[in-house]
Amino acid sequence: MNSKILIGWSEVSIVPEGRRADLVGQFYERISGEVETPIAVTALAMECGDEHMIFVACDLTSASHNLLEEIRGELPEDCGFDKSKVIISAIHSHTTVGYARRGDSISGSSLAVLHQFMPEGVRYEPLVSDDSEDIIRGEEARAFLKERIKRAIVEAWANRKEGMYACGFGRAAVGLCRRACYDDGSAKMWGDTNMANFTELETGNDSGIEMMFTYDTEKNLTGVIANVACPAQVLEHQWFISSDYMGKVRRNIQEKYGKNVSFLPLISPAGDMCPRDLVRWVKAEIDFNDPNITREKLIERRADPSMFDIKGCELAAKRVSTEIFWQLDEVTEYVSETDMIHKSLMVDLPLRRVTIEEKDNATKAIKEFVAGLKGDTINFEDDARMMIHAGTIARYNLQQTRDIFTIEMHVMKIGDVAFATNPFELFLNYGNQIRARSLAKQTFLSQLTCGAWGYLPTEKAEKGSHYSAFVPSGTTGHVGGEMLVRKTLKEINEMFN
Repeated sequence: MNSKILIGWSEVSIVPEGRRADLVGQFYERISGEVETPIAVTALAMECGDEHMIFVACDLTSASHNLLEEIRGELPEDCGFDKSKVIISAIHSHTTVGYARRGDSISGSSLAVLHQFMPEGVRYEPLVSDDSEDIIRGEEARAFLKERIKRAIVEAWANRKEGMYACGFGRAAVGLCRRACYDDGSAKMWGDTNMANFTELETGNDSGIEMMFTYDTEKNLTGVIANVACPAQVLEHQWFISSDYMGKVRRNIQEKYGKNVSFLPLISPAGDMCPRDLVRWVKAEIDFNDPNITREKLIERRADPSMFDIKGCELAAKRVSTEIFWQLDEVTEYVSETDMIHKSLMVDLPLRRVTIEEKDNATKAIKEFVAGLKGDTINFEDDARMMIHAGTIARYNLQQTRDIFTIEMHVMKIGDVAFATNPFELFLNYGNQIRARSLAKQTFLSQLTCGAWGYLPTEKAEKGSHYSAFVPSGTTGHVGGEMLVRKTLKEINEMFN
C-alpha cells in the first residue's frame, strides 16, 4: 500500500575548527594545513508508512562498523526511530580527519607482525612526527566525529516533512580502472602502461550516475543523491583538508540552487577504480610518496589535467555537476506517495585464506629484509613493501581459529528504486552483476557502508595479484564476492517480484 513520504535532511560540518588533522589513506604520515574544501556529514531521513531509513554520507576515508555500533548505542533511547535502520557510508576521501579504530580488520596490524621479526632497538620512523596539541587525532577525533554524526542523524529525523522525489540518470567519465595487466599474467595497481609488456586494463568502468532528487510539497528542491562509481580521491596525496570532487559537487549544487539544498554522495562499487587515466598518464604538479606509483618515462600528453591536482578535481566535479543540473532540468514526474521496504541484514562470508607455502614464503621474505637492514629504523616504504608478507602471516595465524566473519548490509525498496549497501571497497564487476540482474527500475549501490572490511577483488584480480588484490588487502575473496552478489540480488528481487 502506498503512503505519503516524509523527508528530512541535515548537513553538519566535520571541519575541526582551529585544529589541524591527522590525515589518513596513505602509507606515509601527513598533517593537514588549510581547509581546501570543507568536509561534512550529510544525513537523509526518509519515512513511508511503517518503514524508514536514515542514510548518512561522511566525507571520511572509512566508516567502520565499530564506529556505527557506538553511534547507535549513544543515540537517545527515545529517538523515535529504529537505530538498526541508521546507515553510515564514506566517500573514501584521503584528505580528511583520521580517527582511532577506523577499520574493521580482524587479522591485526601488519606493522605489528613486521615488528615481531625486528631485532631489539629497531623502531618505525614516521615521515612526519608532530605531537602538537592542536592536531586532532586518535580517540579525540573519534569522539568529535561521533558527536557530529549523531547530531546529523537526530536533526535529519526531526526535520522530516511531507515531500516528494524524482529520479534521474546521467553519465560522466570520472572513474577509470587503476589496475594494469601484463603479458605474464600479472597485474599492478597504478601500473605503468608505457611498456611493451602492457596488455590491457583489468576491467572497464561505469560512467553511469544514478540520481534521486527530493522536494517539498511545493516542488522546491531540497536535496540531491548521486551514486558515482569512483572514490573521492583525486587529491589523495595532498596535505590539506578536502572533501575532494564530491565536496566540490556539493558546492556547485548549493551555488546554483541554494545553501539549503543538501547533497548525499554515494560511492558505487569502485575498489578497482580511480579518477585518473593510466593510458594517458599526465604528470602531477605535486610530488608524492607513493611506493606503488612509479613512472620512469613520462611523455607529455594532451589529455585531462592531472587527477592528482586541484585543477583535475574541479574538472571531475564539473562533469558530475553538469549531469545533475541537466537531469534536474528534465524532471517531470514527482512521486509523493509510494511503498518502502527496508531490510537490515547480517551476512556471514568466508575468510580469504592463505596456504602454508604462502606463509613460509612470507616469513622468508621478511627475514631476508631484516637481514639486509642498515641502521635501526624502518619507514613507510618498508611498511608498504613488507605489508603483503606481514599481512599474509597475520591471516595465516587468524585462519587457524576463524573461518567466517559477519558483515552488515542493507537492502531497500523505495517505489521502483532499489538501494543496496556493502562494507567493502568492492570491485566494479560485482556492482555490474548486481545492477544487470536487479529487477528494480534503478539500483543505487553504496560501498564502504556500515563497515570497512577492505578490498574485495575479483578472481581475475586475485590471479594478477598486487596491492588491492593481495590477501591482506581485504578480508574475503572472490568466493565471498560471489556470495555477496547472490545475496544482494536475492533480497532485491524478492522485493520486486
